[in-house]
Amino acid sequence: MQSFVGFASYYRNHIKDFAHITSSLYKLCSKDVVFLITKERRDAYERIKNELTNAPVLILPDFELPFKLYIDAACSKGLRDALHQRQIVDGEPREGVICYISRKLKDSEARYGATETECLCLVWALEKLHYYLEGAVFEVYTHCTALKSLLNMKTTNRHMLRWKIAIQEYRGNMNIIYK
Repeated sequence: MQSFVGFASYYRNHIKDFAHITSSLYKLCSKDVVFLITKERRDAYERIKNELTNAPVLILPDFELPFKLYIDAACSKGLRDALHQRQIVDGEPREGVICYISRKLKDSEARYGATETECLCLVWALEKLHYYLEGAVFEVYTHCTALKSLLNMKTTNRHMLRWKIAIQEYRGNMNIIYK
């Protein structure tokens, strides 16, 4: 199982919600865990296997065009982000996915509130995708209304202050949109 999960992890940016899907498989790789195949684990294995054998519908980035970053922090589950771009394909405008990123929340992060988790999701995405987004114009789509006013917010929360500073680098090129 460890070999399969390790192999599949190489393609994690091509599989939507990879961290969420494989969370039950990662548990099997832990020390002192009984290797028990449940329906959830079998479904996760089959889904990853299916995703690996089907061609992904990903596009190459065009750095002359703006990007769209969709962020979603499912409270207590994990962080899920997708980088999109609207391009002309075969004479038709089409929005395509450039890459997916996802990860499980750490134990301490699972106790964050909705706004903190969504902010963490944005900051983590900016760090992971900086090679696409640094200097580029992009929109961030979020479910969290408080995130729109984050840059103007006065807060004493040390996490939010640190994240606010990290986001400042992108302030001129980033537009946060509530969807």
